[in-house]
Amino acid sequence: MNIDDLPIREDLRGKTPYGAPQLDVPVRLNTNENSYPLPEEVTDAIAKALQAELSDLNRYPDRDAVALRTDLADYLGHGLTAAQVWAANGSNEVQQQLLQAFAGPGRSALGFGPSYSMHPLLAQGTGTRWIGALRGPDFGLTPAAAREQIALNDPDLVFLCSPNNPTGTALDPGVIAEVLASARGMVVVDEAYAEFARAGTPSALGLIADHPRLVVTRTMSKAFGFAGGRLGYLAAHPAVVDAVQLVRLPYHLSSLTQAAARAALAQRDALLATVEAIKEQRDRIVRELRRAGHKVADSDANFVLFEVGGDQKIAWRRLLDRGVLVRDVGLPGWLRVTAGTPAETDAFLEALT
Repeated sequence: MNIDDLPIREDLRGKTPYGAPQLDVPVRLNTNENSYPLPEEVTDAIAKALQAELSDLNRYPDRDAVALRTDLADYLGHGLTAAQVWAANGSNEVQQQLLQAFAGPGRSALGFGPSYSMHPLLAQGTGTRWIGALRGPDFGLTPAAAREQIALNDPDLVFLCSPNNPTGTALDPGVIAEVLASARGMVVVDEAYAEFARAGTPSALGLIADHPRLVVTRTMSKAFGFAGGRLGYLAAHPAVVDAVQLVRLPYHLSSLTQAAARAALAQRDALLATVEAIKEQRDRIVRELRRAGHKVADSDANFVLFEVGGDQKIAWRRLLDRGVLVRDVGLPGWLRVTAGTPAETDAFLEALT
Protein backbone atom coordinates (compact mmCIF):
# COMPACT_ATOMS: atom_id res chain seq x y z
CA MET A 1 0.00 0.00 0.00
CA ASN A 2 1.15 3.55 -0.69
CA ILE A 3 -0.23 6.95 0.16
CA ASP A 4 -2.47 7.08 -2.92
CA ASP A 5 -4.26 3.92 -1.77
CA LEU A 6 -5.48 5.78 1.32
CA PRO A 7 -8.50 8.12 1.40
CA ILE A 8 -6.20 11.14 1.53
CA ARG A 9 -7.47 14.61 0.66
CA GLU A 10 -7.50 15.11 -3.11
CA ASP A 11 -5.50 18.35 -2.88
CA LEU A 12 -2.68 16.45 -1.15
CA ARG A 13 -2.35 13.67 -3.73
CA GLY A 14 0.97 13.74 -5.56
CA LYS A 15 2.53 16.19 -3.14
CA THR A 16 5.92 15.72 -1.49
CA PRO A 17 6.78 16.80 2.08
CA TYR A 18 9.05 19.72 2.79
CA GLY A 19 12.64 18.84 3.49
CA ALA A 20 16.28 19.30 2.63
CA PRO A 21 18.81 16.47 2.13
CA GLN A 22 20.43 15.44 5.42
CA LEU A 23 23.57 13.78 4.13
CA ASP A 24 26.68 12.77 6.04
CA VAL A 25 29.26 14.98 4.35
CA PRO A 26 32.20 16.96 5.76
CA VAL A 27 30.66 20.39 5.09
CA ARG A 28 26.88 20.91 5.41
CA LEU A 29 25.83 24.36 4.23
CA ASN A 30 22.30 23.70 3.00
CA THR A 31 19.85 24.41 5.83
CA ASN A 32 20.98 27.82 7.17
CA GLU A 33 21.85 26.42 10.56
CA ASN A 34 24.32 28.21 12.81
CA SER A 35 27.55 26.27 12.32
CA TYR A 36 28.94 27.14 15.74
CA PRO A 37 28.14 24.75 18.62
CA LEU A 38 26.67 26.21 21.78
CA PRO A 39 29.29 27.49 24.25
CA GLU A 40 29.84 25.35 27.34
CA GLU A 41 28.41 27.98 29.68
CA VAL A 42 25.19 27.95 27.64
CA THR A 43 24.84 24.17 27.59
CA ASP A 44 25.48 24.12 31.35
CA ALA A 45 22.75 26.71 31.93
CA ILE A 46 20.29 24.81 29.75
CA ALA A 47 21.12 21.52 31.48
CA LYS A 48 20.43 23.07 34.91
CA ALA A 49 17.15 24.53 33.68
CA LEU A 50 16.05 21.16 32.31
CA GLN A 51 17.09 19.34 35.47
CA ALA A 52 14.91 21.67 37.51
CA GLU A 53 11.86 20.67 35.45
CA LEU A 54 12.28 16.90 35.57
CA SER A 55 10.60 16.22 38.90
CA ASP A 56 7.43 17.99 37.71
CA LEU A 57 7.06 16.27 34.34
CA ASN A 58 3.95 14.57 35.70
CA ARG A 59 2.29 17.99 35.49
CA TYR A 60 1.27 19.85 32.34
CA PRO A 61 3.38 22.86 31.32
CA ASP A 62 2.19 26.44 31.50
CA ARG A 63 -0.08 26.38 28.46
CA ASP A 64 0.31 30.14 27.97
CA ALA A 65 4.12 30.16 28.43
CA VAL A 66 3.88 33.52 30.19
CA ALA A 67 7.43 33.55 31.59
CA LEU A 68 8.91 32.65 28.22
CA ARG A 69 6.83 35.28 26.42
CA THR A 70 7.98 37.86 28.98
CA ASP A 71 11.61 36.99 28.26
CA LEU A 72 11.03 37.15 24.50
CA ALA A 73 9.39 40.57 24.78
CA ASP A 74 12.38 41.79 26.79
CA TYR A 75 14.72 40.54 24.08
CA LEU A 76 12.76 42.17 21.24
CA GLY A 77 12.45 45.57 22.89
CA HIS A 78 10.37 48.18 21.00
CA GLY A 79 8.20 48.56 24.10
CA LEU A 80 6.64 45.14 23.54
CA THR A 81 5.02 43.22 26.40
CA ALA A 82 4.26 39.55 27.00
CA ALA A 83 0.66 40.19 25.88
CA GLN A 84 2.03 41.03 22.42
CA VAL A 85 4.20 37.94 22.04
CA TRP A 86 3.30 34.33 21.31
CA ALA A 87 5.59 31.29 21.04
CA ALA A 88 5.34 27.85 19.47
CA ASN A 89 7.46 24.96 18.16
CA GLY A 90 9.32 26.91 15.51
CA SER A 91 8.12 29.86 13.44
CA ASN A 92 6.46 27.37 11.09
CA GLU A 93 3.95 26.43 13.79
CA VAL A 94 3.40 30.11 14.57
CA GLN A 95 2.62 30.78 10.90
CA GLN A 96 0.37 27.73 10.72
CA GLN A 97 -1.61 29.05 13.68
CA LEU A 98 -1.93 32.43 11.97
CA LEU A 99 -3.33 30.74 8.87
CA GLN A 100 -5.73 28.70 10.99
CA ALA A 101 -6.99 31.83 12.72
CA PHE A 102 -7.08 34.31 9.85
CA ALA A 103 -7.23 32.24 6.65
CA GLY A 104 -8.42 28.65 6.03
CA PRO A 105 -11.20 27.34 3.75
CA GLY A 106 -12.79 30.02 1.60
CA ARG A 107 -9.93 32.44 2.25
CA SER A 108 -6.62 33.17 0.54
CA ALA A 109 -2.99 33.94 1.34
CA LEU A 110 -0.54 35.70 -0.97
CA GLY A 111 3.24 35.60 -1.13
CA PHE A 112 5.88 37.00 -3.46
CA GLY A 113 8.16 34.29 -4.87
CA PRO A 114 10.77 33.11 -4.96
CA SER A 115 10.36 33.05 -1.20
CA TYR A 116 10.11 30.61 1.69
CA SER A 117 8.71 27.37 0.28
CA MET A 118 6.89 26.45 3.50
CA HIS A 119 4.40 29.30 3.20
CA PRO A 120 2.39 27.71 0.35
CA LEU A 121 2.64 24.31 2.05
CA LEU A 122 1.27 25.72 5.30
CA ALA A 123 -1.50 27.39 3.33
CA GLN A 124 -2.44 24.12 1.66
CA GLY A 125 -2.38 22.22 4.94
CA THR A 126 -4.85 24.69 6.44
CA GLY A 127 -7.15 24.66 3.41
CA THR A 128 -6.13 28.18 2.40
CA ARG A 129 -6.01 29.12 -1.29
CA TRP A 130 -2.45 30.12 -2.11
CA ILE A 131 -1.74 33.01 -4.50
CA GLY A 132 1.82 32.95 -5.78
CA ALA A 133 2.74 36.44 -6.94
CA LEU A 134 6.21 36.94 -8.40
CA ARG A 135 9.13 39.21 -7.67
CA GLY A 136 10.99 40.99 -10.46
CA PRO A 137 13.68 39.35 -12.63
CA ASP A 138 16.29 40.60 -10.17
CA PHE A 139 14.30 39.04 -7.27
CA GLY A 140 13.36 42.53 -6.08
CA LEU A 141 9.93 43.72 -4.96
CA THR A 142 8.76 47.30 -5.36
CA PRO A 143 5.92 49.04 -3.51
CA ALA A 144 4.06 49.51 -6.79
CA ALA A 145 4.31 45.83 -7.72
CA ALA A 146 3.14 44.77 -4.27
CA ARG A 147 0.20 47.19 -4.39
CA GLU A 148 -0.81 45.92 -7.83
CA GLN A 149 -0.88 42.27 -6.74
CA ILE A 150 -2.89 43.03 -3.61
CA ALA A 151 -5.42 45.05 -5.59
CA LEU A 152 -5.69 42.26 -8.14
CA ASN A 153 -6.08 39.36 -5.68
CA ASP A 154 -7.54 40.90 -2.48
CA PRO A 155 -5.94 38.30 -0.16
CA ASP A 156 -6.99 37.65 3.43
CA LEU A 157 -3.36 37.29 4.52
CA VAL A 158 -0.09 38.47 2.98
CA PHE A 159 3.31 36.90 3.65
CA LEU A 160 6.43 39.04 3.34
CA CYS A 161 9.97 37.77 4.03
CA SER A 162 12.59 40.24 5.22
CA PRO A 163 15.34 39.17 4.81
CA ASN A 164 13.89 37.06 2.03
CA ASN A 165 14.59 33.35 1.79
CA PRO A 166 16.14 32.12 -0.54
CA THR A 167 17.44 35.38 -1.99
CA GLY A 168 18.70 36.85 1.30
CA THR A 169 17.83 40.50 0.69
CA ALA A 170 15.83 42.55 3.20
CA LEU A 171 12.74 44.39 1.94
CA ASP A 172 12.65 48.09 1.29
CA PRO A 173 10.62 49.47 4.22
CA GLY A 174 8.43 51.18 1.63
CA VAL A 175 7.18 47.77 0.48
CA ILE A 176 5.97 46.84 3.96
CA ALA A 177 4.34 50.26 4.36
CA GLU A 178 2.57 49.92 1.01
CA VAL A 179 1.30 46.43 1.79
CA LEU A 180 -0.02 47.59 5.17
CA ALA A 181 -1.82 50.45 3.44
CA SER A 182 -3.20 48.30 0.61
CA ALA A 183 -4.15 44.99 2.23
CA ARG A 184 -7.45 44.63 4.10
CA GLY A 185 -6.33 41.45 5.89
CA MET A 186 -3.40 40.34 8.00
CA VAL A 187 0.19 41.12 7.01
CA VAL A 188 2.84 38.66 8.25
CA VAL A 189 6.48 39.71 8.00
CA ASP A 190 8.76 36.70 8.40
CA GLU A 191 11.98 37.96 10.01
CA ALA A 192 13.66 34.61 10.64
CA TYR A 193 17.07 36.04 9.69
CA ALA A 194 16.69 39.56 11.10
CA GLU A 195 19.70 39.32 13.43
CA PHE A 196 22.00 38.93 10.39
CA ALA A 197 20.78 42.05 8.56
CA ARG A 198 23.32 44.63 7.44
CA ALA A 199 23.73 47.76 9.54
CA GLY A 200 20.87 50.22 9.20
CA THR A 201 18.28 47.66 8.08
CA PRO A 202 15.06 48.42 10.01
CA SER A 203 12.81 45.75 11.53
CA ALA A 204 9.05 45.71 11.06
CA LEU A 205 8.80 45.46 14.86
CA GLY A 206 8.82 49.25 14.98
CA LEU A 207 5.54 49.36 13.02
CA ILE A 208 3.46 47.15 15.32
CA ALA A 209 2.20 49.92 17.58
CA ASP A 210 0.49 51.67 14.65
CA HIS A 211 -0.68 48.61 12.71
CA PRO A 212 -2.92 46.10 14.56
CA ARG A 213 -3.05 43.78 11.51
CA LEU A 214 0.75 43.44 11.35
CA VAL A 215 2.46 40.32 12.67
CA VAL A 216 6.24 39.86 12.82
CA THR A 217 7.49 36.28 13.18
CA ARG A 218 10.95 35.36 14.45
CA THR A 219 12.88 32.20 15.37
CA MET A 220 15.63 31.07 17.72
CA SER A 221 16.82 28.50 15.17
CA LYS A 222 19.25 30.72 13.27
CA ALA A 223 21.14 33.44 15.14
CA PHE A 224 20.69 31.72 18.52
CA GLY A 225 21.91 28.36 17.19
CA PHE A 226 18.83 26.78 18.79
CA ALA A 227 17.52 24.87 15.76
CA GLY A 228 17.23 21.63 17.73
CA GLY A 229 15.26 23.40 20.44
CA ARG A 230 12.43 24.33 18.02
CA LEU A 231 11.28 27.71 19.29
CA GLY A 232 9.62 30.34 17.13
CA TYR A 233 7.55 33.33 18.13
CA LEU A 234 5.54 36.31 16.92
CA ALA A 235 5.05 39.91 17.97
CA ALA A 236 1.77 41.68 17.25
CA HIS A 237 -1.19 43.46 18.79
CA PRO A 238 -2.54 41.62 21.90
CA ALA A 239 -5.73 40.80 19.97
CA VAL A 240 -3.66 38.75 17.50
CA VAL A 241 -2.24 36.72 20.40
CA ASP A 242 -5.78 36.16 21.67
CA ALA A 243 -6.80 34.93 18.21
CA VAL A 244 -4.03 32.35 17.80
CA GLN A 245 -4.83 30.94 21.24
CA LEU A 246 -8.19 29.89 19.81
CA VAL A 247 -6.46 27.43 17.46
CA ARG A 248 -3.32 26.36 19.31
CA LEU A 249 -3.20 22.82 20.64
CA PRO A 250 -3.44 22.42 24.43
CA TYR A 251 -0.04 22.58 26.15
CA HIS A 252 1.69 22.82 22.78
CA LEU A 253 5.04 23.91 24.28
CA SER A 254 6.54 21.36 26.65
CA SER A 255 7.99 22.36 30.01
CA LEU A 256 11.41 21.29 28.74
CA THR A 257 11.17 23.45 25.61
CA GLN A 258 10.12 26.47 27.63
CA ALA A 259 12.88 25.97 30.19
CA ALA A 260 15.59 25.46 27.56
CA ALA A 261 14.47 28.50 25.57
CA ARG A 262 14.42 30.72 28.67
CA ALA A 263 17.91 29.56 29.62
CA ALA A 264 19.14 30.28 26.10
CA LEU A 265 17.59 33.76 26.16
CA ALA A 266 19.31 34.45 29.47
CA GLN A 267 22.61 33.56 27.76
CA ARG A 268 21.87 35.55 24.61
CA ASP A 269 25.08 37.58 24.70
CA ALA A 270 27.14 34.39 24.48
CA LEU A 271 24.89 32.87 21.81
CA LEU A 272 24.67 35.95 19.61
CA ALA A 273 28.44 36.44 19.75
CA THR A 274 28.73 34.32 16.61
CA VAL A 275 26.45 36.55 14.52
CA GLU A 276 29.19 39.01 13.52
CA ALA A 277 31.54 36.15 12.62
CA ILE A 278 28.85 34.61 10.40
CA LYS A 279 28.16 37.96 8.74
CA GLU A 280 31.88 38.29 8.00
CA GLN A 281 31.83 34.92 6.22
CA ARG A 282 28.64 35.84 4.36
CA ASP A 283 30.22 39.03 3.08
CA ARG A 284 33.37 37.13 2.21
CA ILE A 285 31.38 34.64 0.15
CA VAL A 286 29.59 37.47 -1.68
CA ARG A 287 32.87 39.25 -2.36
CA GLU A 288 34.76 36.16 -3.56
CA LEU A 289 31.94 34.88 -5.76
CA ARG A 290 31.55 38.26 -7.46
CA ARG A 291 35.30 38.45 -7.94
CA ALA A 292 35.10 35.06 -9.67
CA GLY A 293 32.41 36.37 -12.04
CA HIS A 294 29.29 34.91 -10.42
CA LYS A 295 26.08 36.91 -10.17
CA VAL A 296 25.16 37.12 -6.46
CA ALA A 297 22.07 38.45 -4.68
CA ASP A 298 22.68 41.01 -1.92
CA SER A 299 22.32 39.24 1.43
CA ASP A 300 21.06 40.36 4.83
CA ALA A 301 20.84 36.75 6.02
CA ASN A 302 23.26 33.97 6.95
CA PHE A 303 23.25 32.57 3.42
CA VAL A 304 24.06 33.62 -0.14
CA LEU A 305 22.18 32.94 -3.38
CA PHE A 306 24.50 32.77 -6.37
CA GLU A 307 24.29 31.97 -10.08
CA VAL A 308 26.30 28.98 -11.26
CA GLY A 309 26.29 29.75 -14.98
CA GLY A 310 24.64 26.51 -16.02
CA ASP A 311 22.52 23.64 -14.73
CA GLN A 312 22.32 24.08 -10.95
CA LYS A 313 21.61 20.35 -10.48
CA ILE A 314 24.97 19.47 -12.04
CA ALA A 315 26.75 22.14 -10.00
CA TRP A 316 25.04 20.88 -6.82
CA ARG A 317 26.22 17.31 -7.50
CA ARG A 318 29.79 18.38 -8.28
CA LEU A 319 29.99 20.31 -5.02
CA LEU A 320 28.57 17.31 -3.16
CA ASP A 321 31.19 15.06 -4.78
CA ARG A 322 33.76 17.37 -3.22
CA GLY A 323 32.21 17.02 0.23
CA VAL A 324 30.21 20.27 0.30
CA LEU A 325 26.42 20.18 0.60
CA VAL A 326 24.57 23.34 -0.48
CA ARG A 327 20.90 23.90 -1.32
CA ASP A 328 19.18 23.61 -4.68
CA VAL A 329 16.10 25.76 -4.06
CA GLY A 330 14.60 25.06 -7.48
CA LEU A 331 15.70 28.29 -9.19
CA PRO A 332 17.19 27.39 -12.58
CA GLY A 333 20.87 28.27 -12.62
CA TRP A 334 21.10 29.31 -8.95
CA LEU A 335 22.23 27.67 -5.70
CA ARG A 336 22.14 28.80 -2.07
CA VAL A 337 24.98 28.36 0.40
CA THR A 338 24.90 28.93 4.16
CA ALA A 339 27.60 31.12 5.68
CA GLY A 340 29.37 29.02 8.30
CA THR A 341 32.80 28.96 9.88
CA PRO A 342 35.92 30.26 8.09
CA ALA A 343 37.01 26.66 7.47
CA GLU A 344 33.64 25.83 5.92
CA THR A 345 33.87 28.90 3.70
CA ASP A 346 37.36 27.82 2.63
CA ALA A 347 36.05 24.37 1.72
CA PHE A 348 33.09 25.77 -0.23
CA LEU A 349 35.17 28.27 -2.22
CA GLU A 350 37.83 25.66 -3.00
CA ALA A 351 35.21 23.12 -4.11
CA LEU A 352 33.47 25.69 -6.30
CA THR A 353 36.74 26.69 -7.92
